Amino acid sequence: MPAAPAAGVVAPAKVEVIAGPAGCRADIRTEAEELREGVCRTREGDFPITTFPEERLEETWLEPARVHGGTHLVGMRRVVSAKPAMPQPLRAKLGGEIRRPSGIGPRPAAS
Repeated sequence: MPAAPAAGVVAPAKVEVIAGPAGCRADIRTEAEELREGVCRTREGDFPITTFPEERLEETWLEPARVHGGTHLVGMRRVVSAKPAMPQPLRAKLGGEIRRPSGIGPRPAAS
């Protein structure tokens, strides 16, 4: 899926900057050299926002995230993880690409 055309957040942005257009205030839960993560709490649900100082660290983080599946809104050096219905409205505000990793392991047989 191509990236959204225009968005209000210029990347790379801090967790707190991304949280604003997402409609929440992020509570920072991880502050490390390789990433910074905060949790946004909204009526639609809670979701983590993770930022990275380098693009390669974002890709390193996304690779094992495939195991867990889920839905991610991926932008330059940032990932917003959310419920399947949430990324499209967030994408309109933040820009980025929606990724739905399928996980690893055996796939169920087609019925």
